[in-house]
Amino acid sequence: MNRTEFIPMVDLQKEIDLLKAPLLKEMKSVLKSGEYVLGKKGEELENQIAEYTGTAYAIGVANGTDALYLSLKALNIGPGDEVITTPFTFFATAEAIAQTGAVPVFADIKEQTYTIDPEKIKEAMTPKTKAVIVVHLFGKAADMEDIMSLAEKYNIKVIEDACQAMGTEIGGRKAGGIADIGCFSFFPSKNLGAFGDGGMIVTNDHTLYDKVRELRNHGSQRKYHHSSIGINSRLDELQAAVLLVKLKYLDLFLHKRKEIAKRYTEQLNRYVKTPAPGEKEGRTYHQYCIESGRRDELASYLKKSGIASAVYYPVPLHLQQAFDYLGYQKGSFPVSERIADRILALPIFPELSIEKQNNIISSAIHFFEHGAD
Repeated sequence: MNRTEFIPMVDLQKEIDLLKAPLLKEMKSVLKSGEYVLGKKGEELENQIAEYTGTAYAIGVANGTDALYLSLKALNIGPGDEVITTPFTFFATAEAIAQTGAVPVFADIKEQTYTIDPEKIKEAMTPKTKAVIVVHLFGKAADMEDIMSLAEKYNIKVIEDACQAMGTEIGGRKAGGIADIGCFSFFPSKNLGAFGDGGMIVTNDHTLYDKVRELRNHGSQRKYHHSSIGINSRLDELQAAVLLVKLKYLDLFLHKRKEIAKRYTEQLNRYVKTPAPGEKEGRTYHQYCIESGRRDELASYLKKSGIASAVYYPVPLHLQQAFDYLGYQKGSFPVSERIADRILALPIFPELSIEKQNNIISSAIHFFEHGAD
């Protein structure tokens, strides 16, 4: 099929065009204030994110990876400790564990949801297990009720990696606000994205709140007085200003993502494995992923048709060279490995027009009904 305009995975320019006036107003106010780091905009955003997620506290940080690392450090995770997480996620989840000196321990995922399997968490636990990082992958909530029950029984901490799940609801509560501590990324393509890197940590624990605030600012609560070894990880005022504007539209944009996902599923579920409905647990479709044994052929055909696609993630973490030292082998986590060979993400963003949705759907159907010719 001929295409006059390439369809990308995400088109951030359309969002900027839509929100240009309020964005410029907020950004100009920051420039006029001369306050660029740890200022009023950042505090306002922290308050609004805390309210949105239903938590007592929120702390702005430089990015989602730092959010994970600082959360682990605030929980006193370090050398000699083990932290269980999924091998089917972005590298940063396990990277943050390793950066503390602790050992990443992987547990396989559930076939239908791609989120960590609570039964596999239990199997992976040892006396050295101090925490679990749960990933709400692609905006799909993990089984938090079962995981929190397990954590309470064995006295381990839980961190929610909600970097892809801002706005996801779990039993009437928001992702990030259920466990001991929750982490968000504001990378530009996320559900709530900045104009660069940014992150947020949320918690209901005042002690953790104080500790993260200290750690993100060189271990300092008071200027030039340092009570611990921290890092420089602060969300700047310009990014906070951008996020304050976008937060007002977040629920509307999430609704649009769900509408697009519904159309994809209704039209494509005869040809590929589409996301499970997820009535019990929430889903905000940060990515819309299908599965096919002809994944690579389909991706090639879509590209020739002017349509982007992406593989999240082609190599599970236990097979990454950086984690060779952990001693895992191919076959260690068969569900993750099987899905990595079959998964493909289709374009999804709130401004994706009906016409372009139809182009994507019809191109995929054409491939399965008529081949790549």
